[in-house]
Parts: sequence; structure tokens; C-alpha cells
Amino acid sequence: MTGDAAQLLPPAPTTPPMPTEALTAIPSDPERLLGSATFGALEYLNGYAVVFIVAFLVTLVVTPFVRKLAIAMEIIDKPNEARKQHKFPIAYLGGFAVFLGVMAAIACSYTIVDGPGGTLGPVPLSIVIGIVAITFTGLADDVWGWDPRLKIAGQLVAAAALAVQDVGTRVAEGVLAPMFGEPQTVLMTLGPIALHSGDVFYWTGTALIAMFVLGGCNAMNLIDGLDGLCSGTAAIMATGLLAISLMMAAGTEIGDPFDSLAGVRIVLCLALLGSVLGFLPWNFNPAVIFLGDCGSLLIGYLVVVSILMLGEKGDTHLVFAGLIIFSLPIMDTALAILRRKLAGVPMSTADANHIHHIAKRELGGVKKAVLALYGISATFAVLGVLLGALAIEQIVRLRILYAISIVLFGAIGAVALKVALRNRWQMQTLEEPATTAAPADKATISS
Repeated sequence: MTGDAAQLLPPAPTTPPMPTEALTAIPSDPERLLGSATFGALEYLNGYAVVFIVAFLVTLVVTPFVRKLAIAMEIIDKPNEARKQHKFPIAYLGGFAVFLGVMAAIACSYTIVDGPGGTLGPVPLSIVIGIVAITFTGLADDVWGWDPRLKIAGQLVAAAALAVQDVGTRVAEGVLAPMFGEPQTVLMTLGPIALHSGDVFYWTGTALIAMFVLGGCNAMNLIDGLDGLCSGTAAIMATGLLAISLMMAAGTEIGDPFDSLAGVRIVLCLALLGSVLGFLPWNFNPAVIFLGDCGSLLIGYLVVVSILMLGEKGDTHLVFAGLIIFSLPIMDTALAILRRKLAGVPMSTADANHIHHIAKRELGGVKKAVLALYGISATFAVLGVLLGALAIEQIVRLRILYAISIVLFGAIGAVALKVALRNRWQMQTLEEPATTAAPADKATISS
């Protein structure tokens, strides 16, 4: 074609350039075309607020009725031991009221179908089964005084329920992956059987679930010794874990709702927070009802499950941040174990040397002691949330977070050991005059 002929043809149509705003609006991730969405922390909090409201109101309203039921059934805690702090018989079926509030809140969460709640998966059935199992275990102990072995069996059932749906089984992955590689790495072959690193991760995670449930439930049971202490510290811990859960969910693109536990973490934290705040007015000094083992074991279970779910994707560093929030019960349990080990008495032996007993003696009152321990728990919660936020934003490296956690828990263990040794030395000092006096008397008689 000559140049003259080319000039006779009409110009080819041109597409106008697309504005920059339009380019940025096109989803770069194909999953977003399938309906995935992102929300901010406040949007999640607003979307799930009804869960908190239901938990709070149900627990607040049903607690007086549960108290009447406990009195009618004579489920009453009588102050017949020197270590008990109350002066009058008090009903201790309050944990059942907390259970009703939590279950109502979880049921409410299933009805949320729009906003953030519509993009995230519901609470798995395994967690609900675990909640029922742990509540029945504590309730049976409150009513019938179960053998400790039966209590442990009930807690292991609740732990096994989590492993069935892999809730918490990846909690150890962040620590084990550098040693064993990716989950599908073949470690060794034994004839037709191949051992994968994923098997090591799963069984290690399953063992950790059992340890977390047993330790966490009994740790919360140990600090339930003053009016409002367990329920108040649980509210502080739930707030800290909720903050980390909201930061993890904020801005996260959710492709398959059932493949994420982001919403489950938020629901459980809000259900626990609302329930214990609804129970606290009845339980704060002077209390008219106690949690009992039913309540303390349930609270410990919910806190432990929330911590385990922080490691949903193998984020072990976030589990450490959750454990820092849980430091007060850990510290009290470590102190109790060392104290009884050094004294040579069984672990089930009760005494009046827990942290809350010491705080009450030093500060001269239940309210002062409880408020002081609230402050300690809040300090740990702020530290855990801060470290979790720094890890989520990748401002600090994971090894730094591990180092801070190890130093903190090492210091807790050292303090517990020092206090236990001081108690033993004091007991030995009190016993020495009686033992040294006997030889002197014998010598005098013989002379």
C-alpha cells in the first residue's frame, strides 16, 4: 500500500487511557473476584458487638436464678477451712451462669450473615463439644465432688475434641519448621511407611493441646481464691486476646470462610469477656455467688483455646504473646508446684500461700489485693498485646519475641523458686529450736 492510499484510510480507533484510580480498583488477587473481603479492626468489633451484648445480658440476668438454684440444691461453699477468705456460706454454681452466657453468645454468632460475620467461619463444633465437656467436668466436681482422676479425664476429653478438627495442632510449627522443614518433608522411610515432618508437627501439637488445657484450666482454678479475682482477671485476659485477634483479622483477605479461625477467635473472646463482666457484679467483694470449679475450668478452657488459635497458621510467636497475657495464672501455678515440691507434700495439698493470699496479707484486705492483681494482670496483657502487634507488623523479628518470652517466663520461674525456698527456710528455722532443745534437756537429766 502506497503512502497516498494509507492517508485515505480512517484512523484506527484508540482506547482512552484508564484513570489511575480505576487501575487500582481492579482486584490483583483472583480470590477477591470470588467474594473475599477485607475489614478493619473496628468493623470487626462493630460486626460482632451483638455477641458481647448477648453474653453480658444473659449472664447478668441468669446469675441470681442460678444462685437460688444452688441454694435450693445446697451447693454452698462453707468457710470451714482456714485458707478460705469468706465468712458466710456462699453459693458456688456461678460457673453455670457463665456457661449459659457463653453458649448464648456462640449461638448468636451463627445468626450473623452480613458484614464481617458473614465472611468468616463459625465456631467449630469441636470447640462447642469441648466447652460442654469441661463445664460438665467442673459441674460434676461442684455437685458430687469428683475424684481428681475423673476431673483430669474430663479435661482430656475437652482437649481431644480440639484435636479432632485440628484446632491448635499447628501451634508448634513455628518452632519445629526450622528443624524439620516443611510439613511434607520426608524425614525417614521404614519399609512402606514414610514419616513426614507434618506427622511430627501434628502429634507435637496434639500433645501441646493436652498440656495447655490441663495447665490452663487448673491454673485458673488455683487463682480463684478471692472475690472477683478469677472473673476480673479473665476479663483483662480476654480483652488482651481480643486486641491481638482483631489486629490479626484486620486487612486480611478471607477467601474460604471455613478455612479461617479469625472470626472464631473474636467470637470466643467477646463471649468470654461479656460473660465474666456480666458475672462480676455478683462476684466482686462482697460476693453473693462463686464461680466454683465449673466456672474456673470453663474460663481457663476458653482462654487456652483462644491462645491456641493464635497459632492457627503456625504463628508460634503469637502463641507466646498470648501466654504472656496469661502470665499471672502461670506464675501462681509455678509458685505452687515449687512450693509443694520443696515441702515434700502432694501437689493436690491446699495451702494459704498463693499469690492472692500473700497479696491479701500484705495489703490488708480483699478488695485491695484483687485490684492490685488486676493491675499486674493488666500489665502482662499490655505487654503481650504490644509484642503481638510488633510481630504482626513485622517490626521485630520472631527470635526477639521468643527471647523476650523466655526471659519473662524464666524470671517468673526464678521468683517462684526463690519464694518457695524462702518459705522452706523459714519453716526449717521455726523447727530448729525444738530439735536443738531435746539434747540439752537430756544432758541436764543425765548429769
